[in-house]
Amino acid sequence: MSKDGFILQAEGLYKSYRMGEAKVSVLKGVDLAVRKSEFVAIVGASGSGKSTLLHILGALDRPEKGIVSFEGRDLSRMGERELNKFRNKMVGFVFQFYHLLDELSVLENVFLPAMASKSVFGWLGSRRWARDRARALLSELGLSERANHKPYQLSGGERQRVAIGRALMNEPRILLADEPTGNLDSATGNDILKVFERLNKAGQTIVMVTHDERIAQKAGRIVTLADGKIKREGAEA
Repeated sequence: MSKDGFILQAEGLYKSYRMGEAKVSVLKGVDLAVRKSEFVAIVGASGSGKSTLLHILGALDRPEKGIVSFEGRDLSRMGERELNKFRNKMVGFVFQFYHLLDELSVLENVFLPAMASKSVFGWLGSRRWARDRARALLSELGLSERANHKPYQLSGGERQRVAIGRALMNEPRILLADEPTGNLDSATGNDILKVFERLNKAGQTIVMVTHDERIAQKAGRIVTLADGKIKREGAEA
């Protein structure tokens, strides 16, 4: 934890992309600080830079300028091996389209991050723990009876809960969710938001991107991104 109590800090982030001959600026000097156990929603129209910002916060992408610090450590000073460990251990990712592997069972999808972090011999020594933790997560998410199913046999809401279980597998310090309800109907999306609210009440730090202000109201703090900059921050929801 940084000395000022923030688990994650972004300072002066800039990011642009090439589209043919044109250079499109997506982030234009973004500052954001997140405290431990906060639930922050980042809102904005399509193309405002929300997902780009989230990817940079989770070290899936790098800014052209600016610094992202996690628990006081500058991510830009980490080598690729250390960044891989950071992404695997410290951050849990939840995406709009789930990104589950259909050839694996639900249980295998959930414990995959634990498997990915181990050597062959390390995995042999920890697989029982990994299976037990994955089963416990599925139970918490109401999916015990789906453990041996394949993802394509599940509903959208069930698949997103599997994705949440996978994100939580390595007990991450922060959960980053990119439009987690964007591919779901309203009722199913509300169920997913209840999962996030429950996790946050238990102490999980969450940063969620959404274009839907109604969904953002479930968070403790709302940050609005427009034209590559943070325009305002909402009070407690």
